[in-house]
Amino acid sequence: MLKFSKANAKTQALKQVPELQKFLGKRGRKTAKVYSLDLLSGYSCPFAEKCLSRAIVMPDGKRIIKDGKNTEFRCFSASQEAQYTDTFNLRKHNFDALRYADNMDLLLMNSLPEDAGIVRIHVAGDFFSPEYMEAWWLTASQNPNTLFYGYTKSLRYWNRVVNEMPILDNLVLTASYGGRDDFLIDQLGLRSVKVVYSEAEAEKLGLEIDHDDSHAARPSMRNQDFALLIHGTQPAGSEAATALKLLKKNKVQHSYNRKVTA
Repeated sequence: MLKFSKANAKTQALKQVPELQKFLGKRGRKTAKVYSLDLLSGYSCPFAEKCLSRAIVMPDGKRIIKDGKNTEFRCFSASQEAQYTDTFNLRKHNFDALRYADNMDLLLMNSLPEDAGIVRIHVAGDFFSPEYMEAWWLTASQNPNTLFYGYTKSLRYWNRVVNEMPILDNLVLTASYGGRDDFLIDQLGLRSVKVVYSEAEAEKLGLEIDHDDSHAARPSMRNQDFALLIHGTQPAGSEAATALKLLKKNKVQHSYNRKVTA
């Protein structure tokens, strides 16, 4: 079985979004909750480039963070996996279970919590194959009262699956800039998100900043581009690290703590 994670501080904020309340009502005796399904960062991200980072296990068992040759800003979830053993093990378990599964859609559906009202597909990780993306499509189609949303750089998979699968009202995806197939965003007319280093940069681009995942999750905004502020631990001396220091100095909201809530 896969291990779904409870909401973190960011996704928990979705409970305050009026449009999403219909997904978070009663499910029998339970109240629907927010979850995510996470995989190992980098290892499950075949098209990541500017954000490519991985937690590498050393011979002594310790983990270090390793950035890709073209990394401009470090993946925050890879940093989590390098720092926290339980986080690394959970995401590795999910990644291994899925890539070796005989039937990924059945594994997803059988593992989905009964009280799942909103599911973020990957706080960490990405769609590592078109078959895996199709499995999520099938899972969403069989659970119309649950909202599924996520970011992806696997744009060629998205293009293939969209042409093969029906459009679903309860599945909202966002194309994430910073991958090897960025050119497909304009070519295919995909809703997109960009990581920016300041509020001024977002304003110059004409993009609203999503502070609480509401832009990413709300079905009514599925055609509106937006921005995310740089967050997480960044490589020392990098432009991203300098931007992060300035955000902290100016007390601009850009990150969320690790605490999860039920």
